[in-house]
Order: sequence, then C-alpha cells, then structure tokens
Amino acid sequence: MYAGHGHGASAWGRVADNPTGLDAINPGEHLDVETIVDRARTELGSVSTHSVYDALHTLDSAGLVRRIEPAGGPALFEIRVGDNHHHLICRGCGMVVDVDCAAGAAPCLDVPDTDGFVVDEAEVTWWGYCPACQRLAETGPQRPADEEAASRSPRG
Repeated sequence: MYAGHGHGASAWGRVADNPTGLDAINPGEHLDVETIVDRARTELGSVSTHSVYDALHTLDSAGLVRRIEPAGGPALFEIRVGDNHHHLICRGCGMVVDVDCAAGAAPCLDVPDTDGFVVDEAEVTWWGYCPACQRLAETGPQRPADEEAASRSPRG
C-alpha cells in the first residue's frame, strides 16, 4: 500500500498522481473519509485529513474513485468506476453492497418526462436490512445467560 511514497502529509497528497494510492480502498469496499485517513496514517504516518479530502476530490474528478452519498450518512468512496452500478444499503449496520445495473446500459431507467434534459445516468440506492441485522431483529441482542437470570431474580 502506498509503495514508493515518503512519509508525511505531502505523501498522501501525491496519491492522486499515482494510482497505487488507490490501494487504500479495496475492491467492494465503500469507505468514509475517516477510515481512509486511518489507513493512510497507518501506512504513511502523519497525514492531514485535509490532504486526504484533497486527494479524494482529485481522484474522484479524474474518475479513479467514485463518491456516493447515502441519505443520512457520510460520503463514501469506492474504486469500482467506469460501469453503471447501483447500491444496496443496510439500514441497521450501514453495510453497502454493489448491485449491477438493473436494466441494461446507462442510464438503465427510463424517465417519462425529461423536461429537456439529456439523461445519461441513473443512480439507484435500495435500502433494507442485511441478513445479520435481520437475525438481530428477530432474536434481539444476545446477553449471557447468567446476566439474564440475575436480571430476573429479585434483589434482597
């Protein structure tokens, strides 16, 4: 990760010039800036959050990362670019999963009235609950048996 870069804030700033810096985001991941900053600091040492924001902006503008903005949450960054895919987001834990285009080529959805717009892309986000959050909702939070028994016994 970040091979060939020196330490410090300027090293992360150079990420935009070297695609190897994209190693901070693994395929299938959708990461917020704080997570990317933590990874950069682990690899590079002292890195400013501002430098990471600048690098991500540059990478996004160059089409090397994609920024998604789920409602009610922080912006997330992914390295899957250049295709027309969508996202499925868990309301419980926030897990994000890529979903291939729903219906063919971009924009993959028909707009009944474009009001003069030339539509070239549709961004779809499906919301629901992942299997783990579904199980948690069905069973409730798990507590050790002895704590549960203690909570039921009268204190005296």
